[in-house]
Amino acid sequence: MAQKGIFTQPTVDLELILLNLLNPPVLFFFLGLAAVILKSDLEIPQPIPRFLSLYLLFAIGIEGGVRLRESGLNTQVVLVLGASLAMATLVPLYVFPLLRRKLDTPNAAAIAATYGSISAVTFLTGVSFLERTGQTYSGYIVASMALMESPAIIVAVMLARHRESARQGARTISLPELLRDAFLNGSVFLLIGSLVIGALGGSAAEQAVGPFTHDIFRGMLAFFLLDMGIVAGKRIGNLREEGRHLIIFALVVPVVNALVGIGIAWLIGTGPGDALLFALLCGSASYIAVPAAMRLAIPQANPSLYVPMALGLTFPFNIVLGIPLYSALIAVIWR
Repeated sequence: MAQKGIFTQPTVDLELILLNLLNPPVLFFFLGLAAVILKSDLEIPQPIPRFLSLYLLFAIGIEGGVRLRESGLNTQVVLVLGASLAMATLVPLYVFPLLRRKLDTPNAAAIAATYGSISAVTFLTGVSFLERTGQTYSGYIVASMALMESPAIIVAVMLARHRESARQGARTISLPELLRDAFLNGSVFLLIGSLVIGALGGSAAEQAVGPFTHDIFRGMLAFFLLDMGIVAGKRIGNLREEGRHLIIFALVVPVVNALVGIGIAWLIGTGPGDALLFALLCGSASYIAVPAAMRLAIPQANPSLYVPMALGLTFPFNIVLGIPLYSALIAVIWR
């Protein structure tokens, strides 16, 4: 059922904005960039980056599965989870052909996956915003976050495989073959498998691997983003070379997706707090799960395009402007 009560318009909390912008793992990304700009010899030796990618996918999957089990099922939950799956699937499908006008297939697929998936940090910022302003949200919305991690990755891998096959003049890959290739891709297989294990095990799974998935997660994330910062710094010129269209994309597409999310939340009758979090999920871009997966699944994609777009443009936009703007719009609609 939709939550009741008066939804008052919150004010922008500068302290909260700064707290999240100065989040240590995010700062490690910029430290990696600084290392390249200042010509430091800092680097993360192989195969550590691959291990970090696998670890993050494992931890995210376990956590998401546990949250899915805890959420339970009713009509409202089914509607929200269904809408989450639909948005995570449809966004990469509609943005991929737009991106292909200017980019090659691997980069278009990686960016499509980035904007079809979600940013957990943006979501958690929205949760903090609601708590600071005395608003409530439902536990099942966390399950939505878990569900929206992997569909865009699967769709992107399928699109990339299909287009590359057609470009090379090979026989057309059938849908079953595409699905098998996408789901059995190492990164996708690990993410979905961990999600299933977390859902089956519930609290027992969380207790069994909690020290590995919780206690050291932020440290491992910091190391991962440090490496991504170094990689992006070495190729940052590619983003400038691509021109303004990627900058415009990184600022406009998330707003469009968030507005669609608000409309869906209104249609299915969520509360205003859930509507804000759902809008943030729809309008965010992944800079953790997708880079970890793309590095393994589509290594030809250039991380200096999709990582700076998500982390340098979309993320700060959502933190600084998106949350208060979406909150104000929801306040008007739900009133």
